[in-house]
Amino acid sequence: MKQFWTTMLRNPSGVIGLVILTLAVAVALFGPVLFPHSPWRMVQRPFVPPFTLSAVPLGTDALGRDVFAGIIFGARVSLLVGLVSTLVALIVGIPLGAVAGYFGGRVDDALMRLTEFFQTIPSFALAIVLVAILQPSIYSIIAAIAIVSWPPVARLVRGEVLSLRSREYVQAAIVTGQRTGWIIWREILPNALSPVIVLASLMVATAILLESSLSFLGLGDPNLISWGYMVGAGRTVIRQAWWITVFPGVAILLSVLGLNLIGEGLNDALNPRLAREGR
Repeated sequence: MKQFWTTMLRNPSGVIGLVILTLAVAVALFGPVLFPHSPWRMVQRPFVPPFTLSAVPLGTDALGRDVFAGIIFGARVSLLVGLVSTLVALIVGIPLGAVAGYFGGRVDDALMRLTEFFQTIPSFALAIVLVAILQPSIYSIIAAIAIVSWPPVARLVRGEVLSLRSREYVQAAIVTGQRTGWIIWREILPNALSPVIVLASLMVATAILLESSLSFLGLGDPNLISWGYMVGAGRTVIRQAWWITVFPGVAILLSVLGLNLIGEGLNDALNPRLAREGR
């Protein structure tokens, strides 16, 4: 663990990513304390430019709502969707990939054909269809993103398990009569999690982009404000009030950038060869 954090903190990308993610989480957790009122509330006249009134530092939108308050509350929605949908995708993808890689044969063929079926459909198109069928809500968005996100996890875990199941410690566990589930859980998966952790950080970033895209198209939860909704709401008046679109767009950019930088740092920290080289 000490070696991990030493390597992680030596990586400039990882440090920058951690700082950005920490700020985003702090905003999501403590921002609503600064803005106890609903972000849907009209607080000023419409189209107040940014940095002109201290009460609305980032200006107002077409209905007089505070853009800064919308960004604060939108952080909670975007991070929640990203983290929960990624967690659900891992819960589905890791067991399927582990079973396919360990047993091989017909079990592997069946599970990989199922995985390939989901991968043949464009992720964004499938997410749109699922949300439209289930009706737009925070739950349907999380479910849709999780459904389109688990196949890469399953394929990655399968490849790792295939390379680990022939190792000496696994064969020793089989010879001593340990149960299959115990072998997979205790002997194989702990050694296969490093690339999965890196992939998970990138999946959260992708999930935030997917949620923003769905909200931009009007398929977000109508009861929750999000960055994608704000970008979509401001696109028709972008020449008149550029800040309505730009500021939430920058929030999306920084969050996704931070998560990708963390993924790069994790890749170096969890790679034994790079860690020995002191990168």
